[in-house]
Amino acid sequence: MTDFRHVTDDLSVAPQIGVADVAEAKRMGFTTIINNRPDGEDPSQPPGAEIEAAAKAAGLAYVHIPVRGAPGPAEVEAVRQAVDAAEGPVLAFCRSGTRSITTWSIGQAMSGARTRGELVSLGREAGYDLSGVLGG
Repeated sequence: MTDFRHVTDDLSVAPQIGVADVAEAKRMGFTTIINNRPDGEDPSQPPGAEIEAAAKAAGLAYVHIPVRGAPGPAEVEAVRQAVDAAEGPVLAFCRSGTRSITTWSIGQAMSGARTRGELVSLGREAGYDLSGVLGG
C-alpha cells in the first residue's frame, strides 16, 4: 500500500514500504529512499536488504539510517546529508513516517533552513504533529 506523504518538493515520508512500493516510488520520480527503521523492529516488516535490493534494481539510491526512539545528532546529520546529496526527491520511511519526518525536521531547524513554525505546518499538512518536538 503506497502512502507517500508530500512534505516538500525534496522530501516525502511514508509508513513502512514494501518491495512493490519501490516501483511506485520510481514511477513518481523519487531518486533516493531513506530507511529510518531498524531491521527486526517488528517480525512482519520486510528486511531492509529486500527494500535496498529493489531500490538498486530500480535505479534508486538507498540509505539505511536506523532511528531507535528519538533521533540523535548522528542520525539527524546523516539524514540531512542524504537529502542534500540526493539527485532528486527523497522518500524516507519508518514504521509510521514519524521518525523520518522528525529526524529531517530537527536537521532543518538546527541548520536554520526552515523555521520551527514552518516545519510544524509542513508536518501538519503531511499528517504529523511536530509541535511537541519542535514547539511552535
